[in-house]
Amino acid sequence: MAHLSADPVDIPWPAAEMPDMTEIRLHNTKSRHREVFTPIDPGHVKLYVCGPTVYDHAHIGNARPVVVFDVLVRLLRHLYPRVTYVRNITDVEDKINARAHEAGESIAALTARTTAWYHRDMAALFAAPPDIEPLVTTHIDDIIALITRLIANNHAYEAEGHVLFAVASDPAYGAFSGRNPEELLAGARVDVAAYKRDPGDFVLWKPSSGDLPGWDSPWGRGRPGWHIECSAMIWKHLGENFDIHGGGDDLIFPHHENEIAQSTCAFPGSGFANYWMHNRMLLVNGEKMSKSLGNFITLEQALAHAPGEAVRFLLLKTHYRSTLDFTWAGLDDAKRELDRFYRALQKHPDAPATTEIPPVVLDRLADDLNTPGAIAALHGLADAALGGDPLAASKMQATGALLGLFNVSPAAWFQAPAGADTDRIAATIDQLIAERIAARRAKNFARADEIRAELAARSIILEDSAGGTTWRRA
Repeated sequence: MAHLSADPVDIPWPAAEMPDMTEIRLHNTKSRHREVFTPIDPGHVKLYVCGPTVYDHAHIGNARPVVVFDVLVRLLRHLYPRVTYVRNITDVEDKINARAHEAGESIAALTARTTAWYHRDMAALFAAPPDIEPLVTTHIDDIIALITRLIANNHAYEAEGHVLFAVASDPAYGAFSGRNPEELLAGARVDVAAYKRDPGDFVLWKPSSGDLPGWDSPWGRGRPGWHIECSAMIWKHLGENFDIHGGGDDLIFPHHENEIAQSTCAFPGSGFANYWMHNRMLLVNGEKMSKSLGNFITLEQALAHAPGEAVRFLLLKTHYRSTLDFTWAGLDDAKRELDRFYRALQKHPDAPATTEIPPVVLDRLADDLNTPGAIAALHGLADAALGGDPLAASKMQATGALLGLFNVSPAAWFQAPAGADTDRIAATIDQLIAERIAARRAKNFARADEIRAELAARSIILEDSAGGTTWRRA
C-alpha cells in the first residue's frame, strides 16, 4: 500500500489546465440536500470510508458500502487526475477481544485471519483495494496525539484512567445527526459511569487489564475508544480538511457525530469532511438481518451461491440511498441479467476497444450515483449489441469498467457452475450439512429443516441414507 505523510503536500492543479468536467451532484448528509460536488483541490480528491471491525466473516450488508464507494471512486478517477481513497481496518475492539477469548486464540491470529477473509471476499466482488488501508494498531501514536490536543483545547478530560470527550464543550454537537440535547440525553445509557461529567460524554481512551491489548499513554496503559480511531487516521493520511466521508447510515449517530466533534474541536476552524455520503442498510426477505431470525447471510455464503460479479450487480441495482431487500431469488435474477449482457458481448468478440463512456451513463452516475439508471442505459446498449451493433458492445465494456462489471470473458462467464467458486460452494454446503447433522442429533428438527430448505432454495438436494448425507444439484 502507498502511504502519505501526516501533512500531505499537494501541488494545486492549475484551473486553466483542468479538462471540462461532468458536474457531479451528491446528497450531502450534512446539509440534507443534493449539492454540486466541488473538491477542495480539483487536482487531488480525497475520500475516506469507514471499514470493517475484523472478528468474523463479512456479511452481505458489509459488502454494500464497499461496492457503492468503489463505484464512486471509479467515477471520480474517470473525471479527476488524482484520487486518494482511504478505508480503515479496526483491529482492536472489545468484540475482537471477546471473540478471541471465546475461540481460545490470540487477538493477532484472529484479526489476521478475518482480515484475510475480508480481503478475499471483497476481491471476489471486484472491488479495488483502497490506496491506503490504515490499521488502528499502527496509529496509536496518532490517536494519543489527537487526544492530547483535545485535552489541551478543554474538550476532553481524564477520569479514573479514562479520557472522555466533553460533549457540553461543543455547541454544535448533535447538529449533524439532527438530534437535540433532550434526545441525546434520552439516548445515553441509563447506567452512566460515575466518572462522567455528562451522560453523553464518550470514551477516547480506556484502561486495559493485563489480558487485554494495551499501550502506554500519559493516562496509563490502555486502548483507544472506537470513535477517536477514524479521526486520527483521517488526520494522519488526509489532513484536517478533506472532500468526502462515506459509510453506512447506521454510523450517522453516534460514530460520525462523534468524529466531527473530535476533529473540529481538535483543529478549531477546520471543516473536516465537506460531503458526507451514507448508504442505507439492507433487509433479507423483507426483515432486518439477524442471527436470531435465522436470516444472517455471510458474503461467503452468497459467493458460494453465485459469482461475485452477480452479487456486486445485485448491490448496484438498488440506489445506495434506498433500502435493498436481499433474496436468493433476487441474486438469481441478477445472474440472469448479467447472462444477457455477456451474451451481447459474446456476439462481438472483435468489437473495437474504446474508453468512451456514453454521456447518459456519466450523467446518471454523476446524479448522486444513480446506478439503477446507469444499468438501464446498459440494457439499451445490450439491445443494440444483440441487434448487431459492435460499437454498442464496445461501449458496454467501457460502461462496465466504470461499474466494475464484465471482468471475465463471456466464455469464462458461461462455464458451469455459473462462474461461482466451486471449492467455496462445496465447502459451504459441507458446512451446512454438518450443522444440520448436529441439529438433528440435538433434536433441533426445526433448524435441520431450515437448513434443508435453505439448500433447496439454492437448488441443492440432500439425500439421507444409512451411510450419511449426500447432496446433488437439482
